[in-house]
Amino acid sequence: MAASRTRSRKRARVHPWTDAPPLSWDRWQRAFNFGRSTWRPSWVVRPTQVDEVAALLDWAGKHGWRVALRGAGRSYGDASLGEGHILLDLTRMNRILDWDPETGLLTVEPGVTVEQIWKHCLEDGWWMPVVPGTMFPTMGGMLAVNVHGKNNWKAGTLGEHVRSLTLLTPTGETHTLTPQDTPEAFYGVIGGLGVLGVITSVTLQMKRVYSGDLEVQAWAVSNLEQALRDLDEAKDRFDYVVAWLDGLAGGRALGRGQIHVARYLEPGEDPHPARTLRMEHQELPETLFGVFPKSVLWRFMRLGMHRPGMRLVNLGKYLVARTVSHHKIYRQSLVAFNFLLDYIPHWERSYGSGGMMQFQLFVPKGQAYDVFREVLRISRREVPTYLAVLKRHRPDNFLLSHGVDGYSLALDFPVRPRQMPRLAAMLDTFHHLVLQAGGRFYFAKDASVTPQVALAFLGEETVRRFFALKDRYDPQEVLQTALYRRVFQPLRTMLALPRSGTGGNGSSTG
Repeated sequence: MAASRTRSRKRARVHPWTDAPPLSWDRWQRAFNFGRSTWRPSWVVRPTQVDEVAALLDWAGKHGWRVALRGAGRSYGDASLGEGHILLDLTRMNRILDWDPETGLLTVEPGVTVEQIWKHCLEDGWWMPVVPGTMFPTMGGMLAVNVHGKNNWKAGTLGEHVRSLTLLTPTGETHTLTPQDTPEAFYGVIGGLGVLGVITSVTLQMKRVYSGDLEVQAWAVSNLEQALRDLDEAKDRFDYVVAWLDGLAGGRALGRGQIHVARYLEPGEDPHPARTLRMEHQELPETLFGVFPKSVLWRFMRLGMHRPGMRLVNLGKYLVARTVSHHKIYRQSLVAFNFLLDYIPHWERSYGSGGMMQFQLFVPKGQAYDVFREVLRISRREVPTYLAVLKRHRPDNFLLSHGVDGYSLALDFPVRPRQMPRLAAMLDTFHHLVLQAGGRFYFAKDASVTPQVALAFLGEETVRRFFALKDRYDPQEVLQTALYRRVFQPLRTMLALPRSGTGGNGSSTG
């Protein structure tokens, strides 16, 4: 703590301001991404009210400081990291502003988490229409990257269920955005990576459910071709479809794994809905077998985080899928099915001190088999993926969309200093394969996309429309994340787009 205070005083002496900032910010600290593979130092500020955010943005614009927005910091890349200036942590703006259990309309502040929402609404018979694989992200963070879930083909992205949102811009203006009245701004801000303004409130249409359980079915698939075919055939019959693939299997077993599908229960199917909708039925257990605390499991998982260890783990998972759970039908709580990533706290730390990197590629249906087969083959040879997840997707209308009529494949890689050149070269190869197939990428789960790759899959017209919104709402470029500076700022130069302001380029903290 003393070292932190010393560092803060030193920074203040080197970079004095003519008038004091509107909020206390004595936290000069390193902020990590979720995979703990990269970090950035910033002054962390945690407001609790909208007027505090407005005052800070005004101060930053006048003094040439940049501001990066951050929710729970669950992005695998650098979408929620700053670059040495102000990191605006919105997790304390976490109030539920309005809830109507008759209509299912919910209004919340940006720091409200998925966990808060289901605990508040589920007993009334409502569930979030789209959730990611963990319950801890915030509403503002999820909309900044427009999250999808295991039900993307059926339900689309989270942004498709937003009825309205309030946007505070660095110019001091407040805008109410809806898909009907302000479609250009609405579809640009959602998925706009948090650099067009601060979302201060969101009204979301929740989904009516008649049970706290889902009917789940699982079966093994012997190769990639079967996995793609089975997901496509299941997408119209079930509400959720997802597959786990063994990234270390080769030959005829390339892409083998297990399919999981689930559907909501209809009225009357659950004989005890009042019980299954209760919070006690949904809570994940804190211990393994009722004895061993899950909070320390990641330390033991580290022992197997290498190619031989993961080969055995994946083989064991496949054999269980092939025998014990093959075509098994059972009921599972909404929380247990959707938030598999939360079963083991801090699981991401099991990858070691270098952390982990995730790479998610989206490929149209007709090209998915060829691209994914080549990706899995290359990964086995160069840098093996320890976890591969396959999903079925559909396109959407959002400006910086990652959606395609096809599939996504998410790959997790351990970050080891000695293999970084190979990993970088491999991901560059993947970029070319996806672009040739007309595919796309997802900024929330990527830290390797270059400006050239972004321009290729977004298209010049989309990039120009994005910068038109940026110049309208943030002409001084006050809002800048590490992702924005890495990918989007160079695109201005590449497309010879003039800057409408000079903010964010003044005083620098390095």
